[in-house]
Amino acid sequence: MPTTPRTHHRDTPPPRTGGSEAETLRGFLDYLRTSVAGKVEGAPEPRVRTAAVPSGTNLLGLLTHLTHVERALFLGAEVRSWPATFRAAPEDGVTEVVTRYREAVERANRVLDGCADLGEPLPLTRPGRPAPSVRWALTHMIEETGRHAGHADILRELIDGTTGR
Repeated sequence: MPTTPRTHHRDTPPPRTGGSEAETLRGFLDYLRTSVAGKVEGAPEPRVRTAAVPSGTNLLGLLTHLTHVERALFLGAEVRSWPATFRAAPEDGVTEVVTRYREAVERANRVLDGCADLGEPLPLTRPGRPAPSVRWALTHMIEETGRHAGHADILRELIDGTTGR
């Protein structure tokens, strides 16, 4: 197997956040969001959508999935099939998927900007489902994004040798 030349990016250290719980949670979530989007940016086609593991997981699919999670959790969007969220549409390239993700994050942040109390339920929910607290939603999104950012680190290194945050 040919060796892929390594591209090392300077690691971005964890964020220095304000002292409040909300500032800390949002700071770490935005840090992870930026990191995972950065792993997809500049990744070459078609390898960005090629499965590198038996589960079929690919870099473009990970960011497509995270876009759906952001929309479902913070914007109240309905997801009919979570497994389907791991597949980017054939016509969607890196630019489209990254742009769509950043737009979802921006909309989610506008919702969060209106949430003063972490113990209160999120304002946008799906009918018939109780809304989680803002604290729970932020913690879950940190966990979800962090988990997939780790997957993206590995997949991007397998694609073209790029490492770093």
